[in-house]
Amino acid sequence: MESGKPCTLTILVVSWLLVPGPVSAQSPAATETPLSQLSESFETLAQQVGPAVVQIFATGYRSDLLTADSSLLSKNRSSGSGVILDSQGYIVTNAHVVTGAQTIQVLLSRLPEGTPTGTSILRPRGEILDAEIVGLDPESDLAVLKIPGRELPFVELGDSDQLKQGQLVMAFGNPFGLENSVTLGVVSAVGRQLQPEDPMVYIQTDAPINPGNSGGPLIDARGNLVGINTFIFSQSGGSDGIGFAVPSNIVRNVFTQIRDSGRVARGEIGVHAQTISTTLAAGLGLPRPWGVILGDVYPGRPAALSGLKVGDVVLTLDGKAMENGRQFDVNLYRRPIGETVTLEIQRDSRELTFRVRVVEQTNDQGRFAGMVTPEKNLIPELGILGIDIDSEVALLLPSPRKLGGVLVALRSPSSPYWGEGFLPGDVIYSINAKEIKNLANLRVQLAELKSGDPVAFQVQRGNALTFIALDLE
Repeated sequence: MESGKPCTLTILVVSWLLVPGPVSAQSPAATETPLSQLSESFETLAQQVGPAVVQIFATGYRSDLLTADSSLLSKNRSSGSGVILDSQGYIVTNAHVVTGAQTIQVLLSRLPEGTPTGTSILRPRGEILDAEIVGLDPESDLAVLKIPGRELPFVELGDSDQLKQGQLVMAFGNPFGLENSVTLGVVSAVGRQLQPEDPMVYIQTDAPINPGNSGGPLIDARGNLVGINTFIFSQSGGSDGIGFAVPSNIVRNVFTQIRDSGRVARGEIGVHAQTISTTLAAGLGLPRPWGVILGDVYPGRPAALSGLKVGDVVLTLDGKAMENGRQFDVNLYRRPIGETVTLEIQRDSRELTFRVRVVEQTNDQGRFAGMVTPEKNLIPELGILGIDIDSEVALLLPSPRKLGGVLVALRSPSSPYWGEGFLPGDVIYSINAKEIKNLANLRVQLAELKSGDPVAFQVQRGNALTFIALDLE
C-alpha cells in the first residue's frame, strides 16, 4: 500500500459510519451500506469456494517404538484439508498430510445422491470417496490426490506474483476437524524465507490458521487460489496470526508435473548460485552489492562444460535480470529438461554470454517419493521405503558402482536409526557382505536375522561407496 493512501477497508468502515440515520426498518436502503455490501461479497466468495474444499483422512502405519520389537507397526490416523483444482477430481494438499498413508478418504462438501438438503443450518455429512496418491513433492510439501468423478467444483489458480502486502485473503479448511471453515485476514508478507538461501518462499498471512488447515486454499478477493496453507508459527499450539502458504505459482508447477507424469522434475545446470551481499561485494571487489555470484561450478556438469567459472557474476538468465540466488534456482528448475538457457555473466571487467543445457537435479532427495507406497515398498526393520532399480530409476541416479541393489526412496520419521541410518538416494548393495539383488532379496536376508544382530550394509551415497553399520533392532 502506498504511503498516505487509506486502505479500502478503512474507507468502507468510514463510509458506513457516515450513512444518514436512523432509517426505517422497512426501508431496503437500510441493508445497502458499504459494510453490508462487503459482508455480502465475503458470503458470495465463501459459497463459491466452499464446494471445492475437502477434508482428508489418512490412515497409515508407523513403527511402534514402545514395544520390544520395533518392527511391529501400529495404525496412525491423521486429517487435513485439500482443494479440488480440476473438474476430473485432482486435489492438492500438503505432502505431510498423506505421507505414509495406506488408505486415504476424502470428505466432499456435496451431499450423497438422494440426500434431502432441508433447511436446517446443520447440514448432513457430505459424500466420502476413496482417493489415491498421484505423487508427492517433499521440497514444496505438496501432494496431488485423485478421486473418481466428473464435473466436480474446482478453484482456479491465481498469480501469486501479483499479490501485495495488505491484500485481503480468506483461508479455507478444516481446523481441528471442523468441516469447511473459513477465516479472513491480510497478506502479511508476499515472500518469506525461513532461512537465507532457502529454496522455498512462502506467503505470510494473519488469516487464522490452525492444525487441520494444512493443505487448504488461501483465496484472494477474486476467488482465485493464491496459496496452499501449510504451517503456522505458534507458541500456544493455536493460531497466533502467523501462517504460511505455498504460493500458487509454485503450486501450479508442482500440480501440473505430478498430474501429467506422477513426479516433479527440477532443472539445474550444475552450479551453486549465491546472493551477493554488501559484505561479499566489498570483500571480492564486485561492481555492485546485489545480484548473483557462482559460488561453485560442479566439474563435469553442463555449466562447467560450457565454460562458466567460480566467481562469475550472473547478470541475466534468458534476458531476465537475476537479483538473488533463489530467483536464479527457481527460474532454472521450471525449465524443461534438455532445454538450453542463455546466461550473461561478468568476469572481471568482461561481459560474456554462455548457452547451457538444463539437466534434471540429481541432489533432489524427494524425487523418488512419488514412486513408492507403504504397501509395496516398506521395509519396517530399517524404517525405509525401498525401490528396485529398473532402467527408469537408474536414469535418476549418479553413475552406479554395481549392478542391482535397492534404492532408498524415503525414510520413516519413526525409524529407530534416524540419526545414523540411511538417507533418500542411498543404494544398498550388500548386507553382511551378501549381495542384494532387489527388494525381495533384501527382505529375505533381513528375515534371517534377529534383534541385536550386527549388520553391515554396503551403500552408494552420491558417487561414493560407504559402509553403514547397525545393531538390528
